[in-house]
Amino acid sequence: MAGGLLLSGAIAALLTSALPAQSPSSGFVDPPPDKIVIKVATVNGSGCPQGTAAVAVSEDNTAFTVTYSDYLAQAGGGSDPTAFRRNCQLSLIVHVPGGFTYAIASADYRGFASLQPGASGSQRASYYFQGSPSTVSRNHPFSGPYNDNWQATDETDWAQLVYAPCGVQRNFNINTELRVTAGTQSANKVSFMTMDSTDGDISTVYHLAWKECPKKS
Repeated sequence: MAGGLLLSGAIAALLTSALPAQSPSSGFVDPPPDKIVIKVATVNGSGCPQGTAAVAVSEDNTAFTVTYSDYLAQAGGGSDPTAFRRNCQLSLIVHVPGGFTYAIASADYRGFASLQPGASGSQRASYYFQGSPSTVSRNHPFSGPYNDNWQATDETDWAQLVYAPCGVQRNFNINTELRVTAGTQSANKVSFMTMDSTDGDISTVYHLAWKECPKKS
């Protein structure tokens, strides 16, 4: 997990439908032509034991993907009392081409939930740059009965995007969480929620917005 993870694969035009029409004065620019490199500084949490999370970045520099293979929270029945909450904290070192900076414009999360009547679940995420007082958090609740795939999208207003500081290397941190409550109606049955899929992993895609850094005089 600690090695450099180069951009790989082709995820074309991920932001095409999300980006507004841009004018020269809008401040937003096309992705830089050079590749960016992401290294995982640390990965910690009960939802991402060592070796169960990986990062890859799209070839067109518009998104990166985090893949999980062991992210499950559950409650009720004979569940471990501590299993109701699972989290994963990723600290990423993002090397961007000179003269550019980036922000996280949106994030797509997917998984599966099996919630008994009266049970509830939630997916939560927060984002911040190392040393920055600005933390963006989003929460998505789910209620039982529910037995299906789930999807949640975090979107940030373009006027409120928080960009990485220009000319300074700051780690980008993502803290995600799944939480399940059994309730009283079906407390003797297991309810669970995963960031997972039938083939063992799920891609969480983070869409990037770019702009040019001010030119040095």
